[in-house]
Formats: sequence, C-alpha cells, structure tokens
Amino acid sequence: MNEAGDKMVTNYAATPNINARKGGKNGGACARVKFGSATVPIYRSQSKGRTRYFVCYHRDGKRLRQTFADLAAAKKEAQLVAQRIQAGMQHVTDLRPHERDNYARAVELLGSLNIPLVAAVEDYVQARKLAESESLTAMATAYRKFFKPLTRRVTVPELVTELLAARKQDGASKTYVGQLKTILTRFAEAFPGEILGITSSDLDAWLRGLKVSAGSRNSMLACVKVLFSYARSQNCLPAEQMTAPEQLKKVKVTHDDVAVFSPEEMQSILHAAPMHLIPILAIGAFAGIRMAEINRLDWSAIDLERGMIELRAGQAKTASRRIIPVTDNLRAWIEPLPRKGKVVPVKELHREVTALARSLKMAWPRNVLRHSFISYRIAKIKSADQVALEAGNSPSIIFKHYRELTTEEQADKWFGIVPKEGQWENAVDYDTRTRTVSLAAGQGSKARSIRAPRKRKSA
Repeated sequence: MNEAGDKMVTNYAATPNINARKGGKNGGACARVKFGSATVPIYRSQSKGRTRYFVCYHRDGKRLRQTFADLAAAKKEAQLVAQRIQAGMQHVTDLRPHERDNYARAVELLGSLNIPLVAAVEDYVQARKLAESESLTAMATAYRKFFKPLTRRVTVPELVTELLAARKQDGASKTYVGQLKTILTRFAEAFPGEILGITSSDLDAWLRGLKVSAGSRNSMLACVKVLFSYARSQNCLPAEQMTAPEQLKKVKVTHDDVAVFSPEEMQSILHAAPMHLIPILAIGAFAGIRMAEINRLDWSAIDLERGMIELRAGQAKTASRRIIPVTDNLRAWIEPLPRKGKVVPVKELHREVTALARSLKMAWPRNVLRHSFISYRIAKIKSADQVALEAGNSPSIIFKHYRELTTEEQADKWFGIVPKEGQWENAVDYDTRTRTVSLAAGQGSKARSIRAPRKRKSA
C-alpha cells in the first residue's frame, strides 16, 4: 500500500504479527481487499476451536479492529472500508454494518425528494416536538384535507385591495365601501403578512388594543368577517374550517344609556328649524330611520298617497327591505317640501342640525331621534313585533330596552307635533367654520342650500 496515501490505509508491512493469532503464511494477513489504491488486510485467529476474522485499519494515528465470525462478512466490511478510504469518507467507517445499511436506505428514500439527510432529520425532529404524542401521518393527512384545496397564498393588503374593487364592481354603496376601506386599511397595517397565518387570538388582541366602544368593536369585527369570507371564496382559506373572526363573539352592548327627547324639546327644535333641516328632523323623529339610512334615501321612496316609506335592501342597515308607515304628523311636515332627488343632499346638514340644538341650549345624545321614535311608538301601539319591523330591529331588543320609557299620553303629544304658523319662513345663519347657528326666525321665505367650506389652495 502507498504510505503517502490516505492516513486510514493500513500499512500492513509495518504491522507486527498479532499475538496468539494464526494468520496466513508467515503469520501475515489471510486476505487483502483492494479498492483503487486502498488496501485493507484481514487477519484470522483461532481460539478454543472457534475461528475469528479481523478487519484492521488505522485512523488518526489509532489502530482500529472489527471482528467477524466468517470470512465473507469480513471481506464485505473490508470492501466498504476500502471504498470509504478511497473516497475520503473516513467518518463513515465508524458506522456499524446495520447503521450503514440504515444510512444508505435513508439516502435512497430521500433521493426522490432531493432533500439532504440532515435537513430531513432536522425537519422531523422539529415536527416531532410540535406534534408531541400525535401521529405525524395523521396530522399530515388532516393538513392535506384542509389546505390542499388552497390555490392562493396572498397577503392581507392584497386581499383588501381586491375586496374593495369587487364591492365597487358589485354596486355597493359608497358609504359601505368607505367603511370597509377605513377599517380594513387599519387591519392590513396591523397584519401585513398572509391572511392564512392570522389566528383568532391575534384578532382578539388587535380589537382589544384599539380601545373603542363595544358597538364600534362589533362593527370592526363585522368588516373583518367580510374580508375573511371573501378570502375563503377565493380559495385563500380552508372552506371547511371556521375563520378567525367567526371564532370570536360580539361584545355585549348595553343600552342603559338610551336617551330621548321630550315632546316639548322636539317641538322647540322643529319649530325653530328652517325648511332644509325639516327632512332630517321629521323623518328621524316620526319614522325612526337611522341617519345613515336617511343619507341613502331618495324622495321617490316616500309615497304619501299610500302613506309609506320604502327602504330597499341596499339602503337599510340590515340589508333587508323595510316598510315604515307615514304618520299623520310626519305627512304634515314633509308634504309642503320640494321632494326631488336626495332627502339629504349634503351631509353637512347633519352638523347644522346639532348646531341648531346647541343654539337652543339642548344636548344632542347619540341616536336620540331614533331612540325617541321607538320609545314613543311602542308606548302608542303596544306591539314590540310591529315596532321591530318598522325600526329594523329585533323584538327582544325593542321589548328589553325601549318598553315603558315613555307613556301613552306622552306618545300622543309626540306624534301630535305639527308645523306652527309661519313655519316655512324660518331661517338660520350657519357658520360652517365654527359650526354654530344664529337664529333668525321669520326672515326669509325660501330654504337656503348649505355649502361646505372652500378648501384653500396650497401655495
């Protein structure tokens, strides 16, 4: 053997005879196995009638020896050692025969996947830790069932852009699309990664961190549900699995703070109001329509001949058609008005209404007109089911939060409020900059239009 070769090759010429062993001729190796320039000797010895064979070689200055019961097994081992020596794979020679077989089989199995053995073992160990006592095969089967149908891996900002474009194309109202955009943009900023990785606990922590009211939190959760539902329809989420927002419950909203106007307060503000503010005040107070619904309402939906207001599904908050009767006093308030186009042509009118209330030293509680209508309406007709149909709410909410807030006598006064003499000559001076109203009753005969403040041009 070449002494300048691999340091693991045995230099048998310099190896003395093994004590108490009988080898080949002259006590040397009984066989030698060669592979390329590498040669591995095999020695034989007999003890107590049994013959043993030894494969000997050197590594890192140490002499190593393996024992076998028959010559064929020794030759096989010597052949492997010689091959490793020739290939420079010295560390593999430390493996036992069955370990080498396992190594070779593992490499063979991974060959079709083109995955290195070390990477496969690392992946298995990590998966085993995560699975704990669960079967990896069972977990992989379940994963395939839920996630195999997925065809897209998409981020939240990308989905938000797609959803808004789809809703616009489907004809959704500007108000609804605007609400989605406002809330989902904040959501996308908080979760810029893939929607598939968002959990219910992640979403719950985000909602709680916003520190908004219970009603606002429920509204935001509803918008996020729309996004996740869209993602599922686009094969970005598993079809058979609950989405993160579906696993969360709405926050309980208390209605203990329901505030209503007295008939005297409502009469004061209506009798001071100019003609262009009457639609908001009268329809809100005597039909109970939500302010957002009034903004979407056209005069064509108000049929005075049939005595009804029709809210189409696209206009109502609950996305279902609703019919509200026109009371006698509501007819008296809106019949003299010019009824063309939008009921509320400019949203600034809502600010003018609250400014008018302030000028009369009156507070304007949230949803006060709607709360007042429901309270007086149930006191008058004594039917939570009918009021629920008219108001677009559930009978249980009507019965629980609005019953017995007012009396039937007060209800008669409320639905008995009609225009005063000279009502349509009322005029106000509204400052759009300070959002304040100055009363000028009796001056002017026409309803003036409200204009938003002009924006200054940047220099």
